[in-house]
Amino acid sequence: MSAAAIFICLVIYFAVLMGVSWLTGRIHTNDSFFLANRKSPWYLIAFGMIGSSISGVTFISVPGAVGSGSFSYFEVVLGYMVGYWVIGGVLLPLFYRLQLTSIYTYLKERYGFFGYKTGASFFLLSRIIGAAFRLYVAVEVLQICIFSHWGVPFLVNASGMVALIWLYTRKGGMKTIIWTDALQTTFLIAALIGTIYLICQSLHLNVSGLVASVQNSPHSQVFFWDFKSPQSFYKQFASGIFIAIAMTGLDQDMMQKNLTCKSIGEAQKNMFSFSIIQAIVVFMFLVLGSLLYTFTAANHIAMPAKPDDLYPTLATQGSFGTPVAFLFVMGLIAASFASADSALTALTTSFCVDILNISEKDQPSQLKMRKYVHILMAVSLIVVIVIYKMIDNPIIINAVFKVAGYTYGPLLGLYAFGMLTKVKTNDNWIPAICIISPIVCYVINSYSVEWFNGYKFGFEMLIINALLTFIGLLTASGFRPKTTNE
Repeated sequence: MSAAAIFICLVIYFAVLMGVSWLTGRIHTNDSFFLANRKSPWYLIAFGMIGSSISGVTFISVPGAVGSGSFSYFEVVLGYMVGYWVIGGVLLPLFYRLQLTSIYTYLKERYGFFGYKTGASFFLLSRIIGAAFRLYVAVEVLQICIFSHWGVPFLVNASGMVALIWLYTRKGGMKTIIWTDALQTTFLIAALIGTIYLICQSLHLNVSGLVASVQNSPHSQVFFWDFKSPQSFYKQFASGIFIAIAMTGLDQDMMQKNLTCKSIGEAQKNMFSFSIIQAIVVFMFLVLGSLLYTFTAANHIAMPAKPDDLYPTLATQGSFGTPVAFLFVMGLIAASFASADSALTALTTSFCVDILNISEKDQPSQLKMRKYVHILMAVSLIVVIVIYKMIDNPIIINAVFKVAGYTYGPLLGLYAFGMLTKVKTNDNWIPAICIISPIVCYVINSYSVEWFNGYKFGFEMLIINALLTFIGLLTASGFRPKTTNE
């Protein structure tokens, strides 16, 4: 597929998004930007959240990981489902009862100034790093497929992509994103189903043949019961529960969509429906991975050095023909941009509400502040994307991305301590506790093989991180300054 053809598809794609933006952003206020006036249809949010949760990284990595981990990722997804039900039953009622715009405002009520600012700052740091990383993947693919052929610098490409996202989100914010995410999820799922169908044609498989191919594949095992294995069901399932709670329930990006529902009942229906849809879509990505490995074996194709390169290599180098190349590029763009646009809006919301205290300003000042912050967050994404490009080392970039994941542990610890206990802790100690906990976890993870008789930590490190934060908060409660009433 030529660079010009892909570029034309990209232009049409963004033209559609701009059309949606124009329709939804004609009447725009801060309330519509932050919470879509709390009038969003729950079923539209549930469907659109699929695109936000499945980034470009997931789009590429999940099929590639089937070679080494089989279908074991589905063990984590089953844990996600339980975690989403906890979010619907515990966190959403709390957030709706407090009528929050930013979910980190809860920390101000529970702990005080430092707990509040620490929680919000950890989200801002992790989301900027994470969103930029996910968008970097799509920008890099577009650079290879289109802009490198025309001599367009990477900086111009990255700036243009972020500018387009800023452009269609700058007025409507969440009111626009609810609709654009649903549209982009449609593109993503269409790309996934279309790719599976075309690969099945290449392998001469009908529906029953597809089922038999997956069942007979050496990469289709779902459950692993050896506790020492990184794919152990017990560790994967438990980790999935806490990952969902931390990285969805305690993430402004994901929860802001839920807060746009008309009522707590509709928000809960959204979360429960989303949990089922996501499980189905992820399973389809695993099926795609199985088919990719079957195809390479049947056609004696050499495996790329990195599993993550399997899907992009086969799709873009003509192994399945032009239609799959088109579907891959459009699916990757949809997955990456659905994740990035909501992240940009959530970053703007959190910075305005949690850092700048926008509610204390008059209405004209609030509107002006939000517009400036939206630009600032867009520029921040561009800067981090360019830094990733300058590093040009996948190992370092992946390490940076993983470090960002450590910041969710302290958030989980803060909310768990706040909701499960009535203990008053020393607010002044919270920043130090939340910084030390992930550092200790990083050290433990780095030396786990030497220290724990070959044991390798996986996703369960999030639980340990949260537990260390919880213990730190409990310890700090013994050093709480006395008040005059005590």
